[in-house]
Amino acid sequence: MTQDFATLSDFRAILADLPEADQDVLTQAADHNMQLTKPPGALGRLEDLALWYRSWRGGENAEIASPQVIVFAGNHGVAARGVSAFPAEVTEQMVLNFQHGGAAINQIARTTGATLDVVALDLDRPTEDFTKGPAMTEAECVAALLAGWNAVKSDTDLLVVGEMGIANTTAAAALSCALLGGDAADWTGRGTGVDDAGLSLKTKVVAEGVALHMGQGDGIETLRRLGGRELAGMVGAIARARHLRIPVILDGYICTSAALTLAHTQEGALDHTVAGHLSPEGGHARMLEALGKEPLLQLGMRLGEASGGALAIAVLTGAMACHAGMATFAQAGVSDG
Repeated sequence: MTQDFATLSDFRAILADLPEADQDVLTQAADHNMQLTKPPGALGRLEDLALWYRSWRGGENAEIASPQVIVFAGNHGVAARGVSAFPAEVTEQMVLNFQHGGAAINQIARTTGATLDVVALDLDRPTEDFTKGPAMTEAECVAALLAGWNAVKSDTDLLVVGEMGIANTTAAAALSCALLGGDAADWTGRGTGVDDAGLSLKTKVVAEGVALHMGQGDGIETLRRLGGRELAGMVGAIARARHLRIPVILDGYICTSAALTLAHTQEGALDHTVAGHLSPEGGHARMLEALGKEPLLQLGMRLGEASGGALAIAVLTGAMACHAGMATFAQAGVSDG
């Protein structure tokens, strides 16, 4: 299934008509969980995850069979300000590495049984420097949203989205600061490993962008002004997953900043998502707190490219395997007390 939306207003209309979790299925799943051969709550968050997953997917004790990982790539005009330790051409080089199977995400996706798709978005045409004007025109933002929307496979039963784009931690910091407030320094981290002078410059650039664009519209408009094509691609994919009732695992700092724009456009737009992991990149914990999401993993990962979110597939797969495969007390002939 594909869908066309020609304007950001069209996209907002789609967000205003989001399906909700099935409360009847949630009740059935909770009843089933109480019959499994374990003390109530003994599997901790795995039990909550299983109930959440079934409330979106339905099915009789549904298991995860077709997880999909999508990595979106884009280049940022603000990279010319020297905010990254790497040059912009690394984005395209890493896309080739993904395509040849040599990146961390290739190994993690293979290990967790997920398909991996890489969507490169006009790498030869960086966004504009957001300290001088909006990063994208409306048409450019819509095109990136559509690329994300149409990248989600209809048979996917769990989605993870990630990104690659030199300078995109700068865009993520600017988005977070503009939407959640505070000082630029509160949200700006070292990204690819800039030194103290580089961090000072990066913080200054974030502050300039936020001063120019803050308060100019909702989350989607802020995405257009301060984001990038790969961030918009993730937003489009997360939104389509909601319409297909596909649960989503959010990756780290940059993915969460993209998701934040949905939450600041439509209340409840992220109800079908969980946080895969906590990145040590500045501000990620505060973003998750603002979204009310507790990360599944905390391993000090800050690579991006969907790596932390993809690793968390194993947690959710385990939760659903237990929920679907464990015997009930009656089936096992075990007294439930």
